[in-house]
Amino acid sequence: MPELPEVETIRRTLQGPLINRTIESIEVLYAPIIEDEAEQFIQQVTHQKITDIDRVGKYLIFILENDAFISHLRMEGKYYIVSKETPYTKHCHVIFHLNDDLDLRYYDTRKFGRMKLVDVHHYKNELPLVKLGKEPFDIDPKNLYQLLKKTGRPIKEVLLDQSVILGIGNIYANEICFRMKINPIAPANRLTLKRVKELVSISIEVLNEAIAQGGTTIHTFSANGIDGLFQVRLNVHGKKGEPCPICGSPIEKIQVGGRGTYYCKKCQRKKT
Repeated sequence: MPELPEVETIRRTLQGPLINRTIESIEVLYAPIIEDEAEQFIQQVTHQKITDIDRVGKYLIFILENDAFISHLRMEGKYYIVSKETPYTKHCHVIFHLNDDLDLRYYDTRKFGRMKLVDVHHYKNELPLVKLGKEPFDIDPKNLYQLLKKTGRPIKEVLLDQSVILGIGNIYANEICFRMKINPIAPANRLTLKRVKELVSISIEVLNEAIAQGGTTIHTFSANGIDGLFQVRLNVHGKKGEPCPICGSPIEKIQVGGRGTYYCKKCQRKKT
């Protein structure tokens, strides 16, 4: 699943070509992608100009003249900007026909992605965004510390909880725990305020590095032909059995909260 850096990369690659283009018509080939009635969505969005593309965590928000719609890519959603003459392929589900003979096409192999109309002025106060926590860039460490004191869940599990910390997925949670030298199963409520400040700082550091590299190339991620380069900087994720870059011990893989979790048993002891 694309995480914050991948979705931010997608936002940036779409923004330049799409801003100030008009949506002339829409084809919905798989209606469940649209959370509203498909016809209502088509009627409201058609003939509007795209004025901006925002991002909140892993959600894209297409800002139009009078409306907005949220797009969640889920596991394998992808956007492509192509000529209208380009033939459709099997997994093309929503087509926005734009001016100047261009299409914005949404592809989704597993059909899990969703689009939803929202108020253009108040979308952050509507579902699903209103239930989300804050991104590391916006978090007050003292408030996060008070929140973490209330839970004994593993820190890795908390990092993945979008209602607590927004935008971090499995890849970056593994990397953040490694840089903190913290065991991913360590209880979150054992973190001191100093360590929570470090958690926020390292989360920002990792996400910013990944954004600068265009995200991490994974089989479900595509940003109009851009391959993320952050995979060359991964220390532990996906590296089971490989030597730790710090101590040389083999990277291990366990399950935390049902997610594959990579860590160095020697460098990431249970201390918090």
